[in-house]
Amino acid sequence: MNVETLPRGFARVFLISPARIGGPRSSLLLRDQADFDLAVRLRHGRATIGEVYSFISELYFRGKMAYAEAFAAPPEGVPHSLIIVPGLGLVPPAAMLNVEQLRLIGSVSVEESNQAYRLPLMRDAALLDQHAGPSCRYALLGSIATAKYTEPLLNVFGERLLFPIDFVGRGDMSRGGLMLRCARSGEELTYACLRGATRHGPRPAKLEPWRRQ
Repeated sequence: MNVETLPRGFARVFLISPARIGGPRSSLLLRDQADFDLAVRLRHGRATIGEVYSFISELYFRGKMAYAEAFAAPPEGVPHSLIIVPGLGLVPPAAMLNVEQLRLIGSVSVEESNQAYRLPLMRDAALLDQHAGPSCRYALLGSIATAKYTEPLLNVFGERLLFPIDFVGRGDMSRGGLMLRCARSGEELTYACLRGATRHGPRPAKLEPWRRQ
């Protein structure tokens, strides 16, 4: 496997996979009667996509957000992370959205063959690549086992698309827990070039319970 250890200060942008709309927590958030703060702000278009996905996905998405913030090193003028949002492309975590937009996002099938999902993603990836420059690397924080994220992004970034090698064999919750631990300890994961990499493997040992300091 072509492993690449990014030196301190090396320019990289984190590409964060979306949370799935349609589960119990997204249903709770979209209830017309929901009166908690985030649901109320969402109805008024004052909730960010980052906090909405963090509520829906809990540990996994919170881990991705914390990790991206902890190890941010983007080129000047480029966000340190962007979220893959079905139907919209690559969106900054601080972008605002409302209930209607969230429902529309949930209606877009996340499949590499679905042009409603694929074309906005590739469009924004190409624009990002133009602004970030040829020396920038892109680290995918999301599932690497299927082509739904990897295939469109590889078409744009090629050998500069990386992933944390410790993701191989891990499920969503394990990846989320791992990234939270790294964010808290300051120990960044090692990356590999995604093209040609081994993306499947045995399940690693369970993470030890986190002990608050």
